[in-house]
Amino acid sequence: MSERPPVRKRVIKHEGYPMHRLMSLLLMLLCSISTASARPADRPVRVAIARLTHGHVGGLLGRRAIGDVEIVGIYEPDRAVAARYVRDYHLDPALVHDRLAPMLDLIKPEAVLAFGSVAEHREVVEAAAPRRIHVMVEKPLSFDAAEAAAMAALARRHGIQLLTNYETSWYPSRTALGRALAAGSVGAIRKVVFRDGHYGPKEIGVQPEFLSWLVDPKANGGGAMVDFGCYGADLMTWLMQGRAPISVTAVTQRLKRDPVYARVDDEATIVLSYPAATAVLQASWNWPDHRKDIQLFGETGVLSTPDGKTLVLRRRGETADRTLDMPVPAFTDPFAFLAAVVRGRVEVAEADPSSLDNALIVARILDAARRSAATGRTVVLDQD
Repeated sequence: MSERPPVRKRVIKHEGYPMHRLMSLLLMLLCSISTASARPADRPVRVAIARLTHGHVGGLLGRRAIGDVEIVGIYEPDRAVAARYVRDYHLDPALVHDRLAPMLDLIKPEAVLAFGSVAEHREVVEAAAPRRIHVMVEKPLSFDAAEAAAMAALARRHGIQLLTNYETSWYPSRTALGRALAAGSVGAIRKVVFRDGHYGPKEIGVQPEFLSWLVDPKANGGGAMVDFGCYGADLMTWLMQGRAPISVTAVTQRLKRDPVYARVDDEATIVLSYPAATAVLQASWNWPDHRKDIQLFGETGVLSTPDGKTLVLRRRGETADRTLDMPVPAFTDPFAFLAAVVRGRVEVAEADPSSLDNALIVARILDAARRSAATGRTVVLDQD
């Protein structure tokens, strides 16, 4: 009988890998997936709220089901205000604290969202920054340039993010405007007109605690000039890629007869001058409708955003506007943006409308506008 050939073990390979090696790789992959599911990037960001006296806090309280942020504490010393929000938003009363610093030490949030007066922002930053807690404030960061600089120094010293939320940052038309400019659709910017206003905070029915500080010059820095003028200051700084204006000129008026507005302006016009461009910021608590729109005049055409979802273009020589396509913004809400920043998924650009660098220039503009309106003179800004 002929001798049988030796039996050889059959090794299954896939693209050069034996089966035992493939199994090892598969186990490693499964382990990595399991580990990734527990990574901080996928956990809700633990946030605290500092004050409930800014009516926009409802935007955060009303989106808890999304799950990207988790409210772990609320600082609100006004018991009546706190009780109303607990009732209206079905909150756990145990979330509410009457002192800020002890609350932060107890609950150890990753970020604090300031929903108090503009003047209270510094208190929040002073409490949060040394504890390495990120901060997002409602617009503007400050109406005082020195106060803004002090907050920025704290944030940078302790390595935290200090962001400012503007409603207009999340408009699809704002994103579309930036892309159209980058594509050269109208050439260089020559003049931009910003119209931001409504018929008054009392008239639209803001909460009593909100109204009380909006019409307090120490808490809000002014009336419509700060409340609505900050939008144009922020977006013009973004459009100018972080460059400050050369000068600021402001005129304010008190047109309302209601004594609640007696200490602040309700109508304001601010003119920002740049080497080759001008911005006109129109801010009002007297208009018959709500509006936040932009008209941008370039060398070769005009871009307009009549609302947050529309951008139209008319080039030189054309007789009709063309509505441009709306890109999908990366973020449509400030809290999703904050969560992405805290988790390290997004890096905040210096010229971003929410950035600290932008906020510092806005504060300088508002500070100069207040001085200009008070003195009747143009204020020239130092150029860094």
